[in-house]
Amino acid sequence: MKIKSGFVVREVAGQSIVVALGEATKTFNGMIRLNETGRIIWDMLSAGSEKADIVKRITEEYDIDEQTVQADVDAFINTLQGANILE
Repeated sequence: MKIKSGFVVREVAGQSIVVALGEATKTFNGMIRLNETGRIIWDMLSAGSEKADIVKRITEEYDIDEQTVQADVDAFINTLQGANILE
């Protein structure tokens, strides 16, 4: 699972914002705001990390149980898939 080319994160007024560039603007006409954990997930997906590795990192970095992290990561990935952002 990986972020498609044409999608980038920009910092705007202290917020991480996902925007489409070039050809990607033909299928995605919005933006997605990322919180701190959303940015970790985005960066790891951009690097081609597996979902299990993402869950492990967030679980280790924050004091959150694995089941909650798994559900949150799944929800975020589903959002990206629904927006046709993932390969």
